Amino acid sequence: MNEIIPAAPGTPDKPYFGIEIPLMRLLGLQPVHMEEGLCRTRLPASPNVVNSRGDVHGGTLMAVLDFTLSGAARSHAPLDVGVITIDMSTHFLAAARGELTFEARILRRGAKIAFCEGEARDASGTVCCVARASFKLVQLAGGN
Repeated sequence: MNEIIPAAPGTPDKPYFGIEIPLMRLLGLQPVHMEEGLCRTRLPASPNVVNSRGDVHGGTLMAVLDFTLSGAARSHAPLDVGVITIDMSTHFLAAARGELTFEARILRRGAKIAFCEGEARDASGTVCCVARASFKLVQLAGGN
């Protein structure tokens, strides 16, 4: 059975699926949904995350995708497992403008490594960016 994890378990101090990520807070990222094997986030439109053309900066897209992919990687035990990014490849398909939604899924998870893929979509549903990543799974102190 897939456990549904609230968007922000715990306290307001740990809003990102049970952890605090200062960079995601700075970017304005909003956690949306997590269940085993899946993670969704939302990035509202903001003039603070764009490049000189007014498109969402590629570095912003990569950072948010890394976080969302890592959420999928640890979605089986988000309060007990942390992750370390091993590798990530990103492909930019279209200019990203306005509010964006991110979705990531597990491709395969072993005992120590998880492989994930995900994408960023604009409000019209256009896929702007895709990524694949592998993560080392790390048991958190005090975890089961």
